[in-house]
Amino acid sequence: MARESTDARPPDGLKADAIGFLDAMVIGLNSTSPAYSLAAAIGPVVALVGVYAPGVMVASFVPMLLIASAFYYLNKVDQDCGTTFSWVTRAMGPWAGWLGGWAIAMTGVLVVGSLADVAVTFGLLALGLDSWADNEFVRELLTVLVILLMTAVCVIGTELSAKVQNVLILAQVACLLAFAVVALYRVYADTSTLDSVNPSLDWLNPFGAGGASLTGALLLGVFIYWGWESAVNLTEEVEDSATAPGKAAIWSTVILLVTYVSVAVAVVAYAGTEYLAENAAEEEFVFALLADEAMGGWDWVVLLAVSTSALASTQTTIIPASRTALSMARRRALPTHYAHINPRFRTPDVSTWWVAGIAIAWYLVVRQISENALFDSLTALSLLIAFYYALTGIACAVYYRRHLTESVRHFVLIGLGPLAGAGLLVWLLVESIGDMADPANSYSGDSWFGLGPPLVIGIGITAVGVVLMVVRRFVSPAFWSERPQVADPDLVHGDKEL
Repeated sequence: MARESTDARPPDGLKADAIGFLDAMVIGLNSTSPAYSLAAAIGPVVALVGVYAPGVMVASFVPMLLIASAFYYLNKVDQDCGTTFSWVTRAMGPWAGWLGGWAIAMTGVLVVGSLADVAVTFGLLALGLDSWADNEFVRELLTVLVILLMTAVCVIGTELSAKVQNVLILAQVACLLAFAVVALYRVYADTSTLDSVNPSLDWLNPFGAGGASLTGALLLGVFIYWGWESAVNLTEEVEDSATAPGKAAIWSTVILLVTYVSVAVAVVAYAGTEYLAENAAEEEFVFALLADEAMGGWDWVVLLAVSTSALASTQTTIIPASRTALSMARRRALPTHYAHINPRFRTPDVSTWWVAGIAIAWYLVVRQISENALFDSLTALSLLIAFYYALTGIACAVYYRRHLTESVRHFVLIGLGPLAGAGLLVWLLVESIGDMADPANSYSGDSWFGLGPPLVIGIGITAVGVVLMVVRRFVSPAFWSERPQVADPDLVHGDKEL
């Protein structure tokens, strides 16, 4: 299929066909950091909905699958590493596209430092170096070194990144499965050291708890699925770029569903809801507690799973931010030096190092405020995630709007589905803004300008983005002359898969 595009690509661009479908899918999986995400979310989710936590994992999967469909069909038209930025610009114009790109770039900045910190902390705990993990200076130093190392891996090449990710996902999944099997075995053998509960199919009912608690749990559920689209950010470097990255994204969400539901059932069954709710404030450290309870001297297996999960995600989270910056710079929506491609490795070295540098600065500054402030900055992620995912779903329906009534397949997969996913995310976005407005709902409990710190951070990042966007509009007006487009009829009708 011919690529429909309005931007000229330099001959020394990103390395084409650097990785295959499986490599892209693994990168998509690792970007979500499954072990870390589960460890961070399972306690709070159980505190909200009790035994229905596995059902929340199922419900949260729905909008992710619908938005993954939008990524698939938009990528078939435009294989641009900027994904949401490029697609929304194409469908809805440069103003909306710029804000979508800004949101993606900032999610990387907000979360990379925290992921590296978790990788270091759990790695030290797995090695029995608890005193090092308790030392703030050592943790921060090692965290910065990990970010620099993972950034170097990203710059050296996509093939190396994929090889590292393949090793890390195998270690992570193996450790998680070992924990789940041992936990469920001990439940049925009645040897659990906690208040175990036999699993039930009712646990898969996401509406069992109902009410406001369900909304809060769904917000957490959306967060743990976030990141699968990294596979699509590598579209210019993946074999069969028109379809393989989109398929990798969809399969990533399905595999995550199976993993999250399986481990959630094992955790709830082994520990019981009361124990998990009581330890919800421990966030990711709840897995450290459970590992010791369920596996005794083998608790390092689960600690290693969380460490490798966060380490892998540290690397893969840099990818969408740096590729988005590259795409924006190519279109002159950002300064052109961010579009520099390393002549040897053919990766976006300048934008990659800039993302890492800003992420390190953010991590160190926020850590000096308090560890709770760092957690508050992560909570603000849900605003940016819901925004750019919803924007992508809307862009898909808008771009293909003249073809939605041509068949049931078109109507459901490129119209109704993406719009429904966007609608769910907008609802969650509005609900999260309401929750974050109350300072009592933040980790620190502090009030910033009468609001919760996460909401202030989210508003601040958005305001900075708007200011930069307006400045770029006057400094480099070329990008802002682009006009929204609609899908080419010949392209749509000539594509049997569409």
